[in-house]
Amino acid sequence: MARDTIEDRIDGLDWGAIGEELAERGYAHIPRLLRPPECRALIALYPDDERFRSRIDMARYRFGEGSYAYFREPLPEAVAALRTGLYPRLAPIANGMMTALGRELRYPAALQAFRRQCRAAGQTRPTPLLLHYTAGGYNRLHRDLYGPLAFPLQATAMLSRRGSDYTGGEFLLVENVARQQSRGEAIAAEQGDLIVFPVRERPVAGKRGPLRAELRHGMSRVHSGERYALGIIFHDAE
Repeated sequence: MARDTIEDRIDGLDWGAIGEELAERGYAHIPRLLRPPECRALIALYPDDERFRSRIDMARYRFGEGSYAYFREPLPEAVAALRTGLYPRLAPIANGMMTALGRELRYPAALQAFRRQCRAAGQTRPTPLLLHYTAGGYNRLHRDLYGPLAFPLQATAMLSRRGSDYTGGEFLLVENVARQQSRGEAIAAEQGDLIVFPVRERPVAGKRGPLRAELRHGMSRVHSGERYALGIIFHDAE
């Protein structure tokens, strides 16, 4: 019987096409990377305080309406597999982005090498998180930056079933280029889908070469039910 691990699924993706989608649209939508039992197992972790280093009430900080919790180490197996499996595929794309933006910064090929750089910068706390919203919940546009060092791409995985567990709650991505009006995307993701997107900036084509686009992401209001999602951020926090 063929294996069906998260690592195998990541390896089997068309990363050339994913890179092209990121360059063209500003994000890549990868369908059904996680299986329903994996999604349900992650949702079931949310009430367990022992699995998380901190919880955030979004309304308290005017981040939106909802809550999220940062995993403590060791990370759950599925979360660790996503983080370590995605990073080496995304690092060449990230380095290409830096080249296009005229930046000298380059990212190592392996996650552990990058995390050593994070530790040297004083960033030692893991950043993968679970997010939970009920009817009326939303997430204001923001960036997930936790210190001076940041990997330029991150991902979110939908854990709940759109139209069954919840309605509304589209993933939002807004892009701004100097002297241009903002461009927005509202992305409806199915259970197990992964969305890869820039943390804060990306190069976009201009008449005289690449331009710098600034990005923020968030979530539209949940109309009914409960929505859970997993955030995979590769840089650690101070």
